[in-house]
Amino acid sequence: MTQFTTRPEITGTFGVVTSTHWIATAVGMAILEKGGNAFDAAVATGFVLQIVICAQGPAPAGATIEHYRAEGIDLIPGNGLLATVIPGAFDGWMLMLQDHGTMSVAEALAPAIHYARHGHPMLPRVADSIAGLADFFAAEWPTSHATWLPGGQAPQAGALFKNDALADTYSRIVEASEGAPTREAGVQAARDAFYRGFVAEAIDRFCRTTEVMDGSGAKHRGVLSADDMAGYAATTEEPTWADYHGWSIAKTGPWGQGPVLLQGLKILEGIDIAAMDPNGPDFVHTVIETMKLSYADREVYYGDPSMHDVPMEALLSDAYAADRRALIGDRASLHLRPGTVPGFEDQRARTLSLLDGLGKGAVYEPTMAHLSEKRGDTVHIDVIDRWGNMVSTTPSGGWLQSSPIIPELGFCLNSRAQMFWLQPGLPTSLAPGRRPRTTLTPSLALRDGVPHLSFGTPGGDQQDQWQLVFFLRHVHFEPNLQAAIDAPLFHSTHFPASFHPRTAAPGGMLIEDRVGQATIDELRRRGHDVTVTGPWDIGRLTAASRDAQGLLRAAATPRLMQAYAAGR
Repeated sequence: MTQFTTRPEITGTFGVVTSTHWIATAVGMAILEKGGNAFDAAVATGFVLQIVICAQGPAPAGATIEHYRAEGIDLIPGNGLLATVIPGAFDGWMLMLQDHGTMSVAEALAPAIHYARHGHPMLPRVADSIAGLADFFAAEWPTSHATWLPGGQAPQAGALFKNDALADTYSRIVEASEGAPTREAGVQAARDAFYRGFVAEAIDRFCRTTEVMDGSGAKHRGVLSADDMAGYAATTEEPTWADYHGWSIAKTGPWGQGPVLLQGLKILEGIDIAAMDPNGPDFVHTVIETMKLSYADREVYYGDPSMHDVPMEALLSDAYAADRRALIGDRASLHLRPGTVPGFEDQRARTLSLLDGLGKGAVYEPTMAHLSEKRGDTVHIDVIDRWGNMVSTTPSGGWLQSSPIIPELGFCLNSRAQMFWLQPGLPTSLAPGRRPRTTLTPSLALRDGVPHLSFGTPGGDQQDQWQLVFFLRHVHFEPNLQAAIDAPLFHSTHFPASFHPRTAAPGGMLIEDRVGQATIDELRRRGHDVTVTGPWDIGRLTAASRDAQGLLRAAATPRLMQAYAAGR
């Protein structure tokens, strides 16, 4: 049923790359052209995205509820140094390069160093964000002011922007890797330079000696130390799986929100989605209500499984899905309705008591820049090479407004600790060594047991909602990836947000006006609190696929006019 698309679906047999910035996509494709595989391309693309715009690190040893309470904090702010966990992305990229790539550190970092040293064209939204933060940076974060407003002037949209300090950092890491006896040893040397060398030392010094204003309205130092950095290493782990109509979908474990998509599919498996109009009120209502149920379980049960028991098997069971499915009625639910898992009743009660005291109002993950020019941007990458290797990855967290620039390094730290609670006894309570329940959630899918589809999106709490809508439309209605991405999108704001100030909008949802007035009117009649957006305001999806004959496909959203797919 393919209709008009904003762009052609990219097809080929050699390789495809799709990401949320055209320069990064071009870099990934160039790596494939040089003989690199999908893992090499993903690493190079990821580092470039860090320029032009995670293996998830855990909380530092000093990140205790007691310390934060003593600092006068009741809710971890969304920016500043107290919001920082151990940076994990660099080691994640290096582990991928070391174990699965073919290229050297120098080859993988060369494109990023080039754009940092010689400049990249500043995106208009980023230029607007910097201009809007100029006074705050000047007053409170002078190192960020020096980096983002060189000479005191905000960068102009489209003008070249350079970051020599970051180029120097990556160049020093490359130098540390050179001269190693093997490629793998060179990668390990780079990891050591970052986590046990000059990078860790600079981070430690900055956190110990710098006191900065954050979202709490007060100044605080960080607790991240060189010892925290030295003790961290990215790991590989088995994904969480669920089956759906001949597909098997792989997501993160419950330390991320990825299983909410799997729970949603288990619920929808017993509903005749294929019989619905993919832009009609039945489809939208059913998906929205399903995600409300899945996200309610996220709030109660998800957390770092290495430190807390998460009943994932029960949550993905057929019986549990059937019980949850029975709660979907003709009217929009206005209540948070987590399921009950035997043995977790007290945890459920504690969580609901906490959430009952939250404020109301829709909050968006910082990638929703079209709603506030002071917000940041997550990114996503999908790569498939000619050998059939697939990568789906969603790097995020180190936004320019997250944390002040460390001047010797040219980059800032992340703000993922804001996803912890300062109330004890929960799987998402702040604790040293615990990973925050991140919203980052790339996806891989097998079709009839064969790896077939890589997809994902920025968007915080919306990521698995947009991905679910895309996946359902692709499976049941629209084989063309670009057409499935282009179709009108929607999402719920019903459940508590993962980002500061952690508010919710019971019954709330957003939907693009292209869905049609009849659908919007019917959703409102069913009790949804509908906010209608512009025609191309929701979603940041990219996707790539490989069929049994080796034909590759790729697509990228036209929204925001910066994501692109390439391939041949």
